[in-house]
Amino acid sequence: MIDLSPKIQEALNNQIANEGFASNFYLALAYWCDDQALEGCKKFFLRQAEEERMHMMKIYEYMSESGVHPKTSAIPQVPIEYSNIQEAFKKVFDQERSVTQSIHNLLSLAMEENDYNTQQFLQWYVDEQREEEAVIRTILDRIRIIGDGAQSLYYIDKEIEKINMTVIASASNQNGE
Repeated sequence: MIDLSPKIQEALNNQIANEGFASNFYLALAYWCDDQALEGCKKFFLRQAEEERMHMMKIYEYMSESGVHPKTSAIPQVPIEYSNIQEAFKKVFDQERSVTQSIHNLLSLAMEENDYNTQQFLQWYVDEQREEEAVIRTILDRIRIIGDGAQSLYYIDKEIEKINMTVIASASNQNGE
């Protein structure tokens, strides 16, 4: 059994809430996109919502394996209205940066606490966040290039769908599927 200090337990429980918020955030975005007839974006955000839920579940499992009962706190209401898809993806980037900072803070705490198991566990999240931010940066770049002309939403939606399929294929290859 791994000994998790009270500080690490609290920080991991907070990260569970962060990942739960992120999952709900993406779910809300998916259905905002549905209202906008952006099917490719909807699919992207639904996959993201499920991925964030999986991130949350990994922390639950880690804590449980460590002999600690994880706590589920209330998750604040996520934003549900956006003026356009550009604003939505800017908020997504801000959200991902916030999660990255939270992971880095948690890793710093694990280092302070000399908790090598938690440090090792969190390395996966560090790598994952680097990838997440890179994907969103790519999307923001493509949105900027496409612009905001009359047909831009169509092209943005198709581009997001292509990126989503690339991410899915990459994940399948990494998992050996």
